[in-house]
Amino acid sequence: MPEMSIGEVAERFGLATSVLRHWESMGLLSPARAAGDRRRYGTGDLDRVAVILRAKQAGFSLEGIHEMITAQDPSARTTILRRNHADLAQRIAAAQASLEMIEWALACDHEDFTQCAHFQAIVTDRIGIDTPPHVRV
Repeated sequence: MPEMSIGEVAERFGLATSVLRHWESMGLLSPARAAGDRRRYGTGDLDRVAVILRAKQAGFSLEGIHEMITAQDPSARTTILRRNHADLAQRIAAAQASLEMIEWALACDHEDFTQCAHFQAIVTDRIGIDTPPHVRV
């Protein structure tokens, strides 16, 4: 694959060129330079952009991504990944609980879903109160 300009890379990934420049200033990217000090991105740079984007989707901060990709010791990378794995698992569980609450609300036969016993039980469970005896789930 031929090298790409910053504009071509930005377009490929749906990013602003300023994002790529920022990532470079943080040490996340280091594209080659061509005549006129123009950035030239090769396959390895595209791989790195894809890794950064995926890590951001997983909830890594840019500082965390930098820490991970610059760690020389494989065990340090593993530690970083484990820490982020635990954080991501917590967020997924919270999102799953929210999705279930929405699904219960959508499945409710009441005109006002907030009056639905299933929905009320989920809300009550979330705030840590015993389900009232009149609410049967």
